[in-house]
Amino acid sequence: MFLRSGSSELNNHSIHPDWRLLSNHAPLTIIIPITEEHIVSRKCSIIKDSEEESTFIKDLTNSIRNIDTSNITNLDRAVNEFASVVEITWEKNSKVINITRHSKSWWDKSCCRDLEKYRSSKSLEDWK
Repeated sequence: MFLRSGSSELNNHSIHPDWRLLSNHAPLTIIIPITEEHIVSRKCSIIKDSEEESTFIKDLTNSIRNIDTSNITNLDRAVNEFASVVEITWEKNSKVINITRHSKSWWDKSCCRDLEKYRSSKSLEDWK
């Protein structure tokens, strides 16, 4: 086994010559510490049925109408222009969301409303 000089992360090893049986190689066990790592992920999103979604659709519709299609001989140019219009409109209307292990994709406005109702009443029925 080769270890990097001064490497503390892999120096937790044991050689077991009594496990060798008929082989001339001694089995080896290594304890490798694995730490939990928090990776932040981001994405852009528009909430369904929100004002932002309505604005996005309206802006996109207007932008697509303004694309010049009178001379569409260059399909690559037309497709790139369409893609650019969609990207610009998306960036304008979406918001960046940090996705963490605590993110709740299922949480919506009705959940917020029901939680507030419970917090004000402290009723078991509202909690259910």
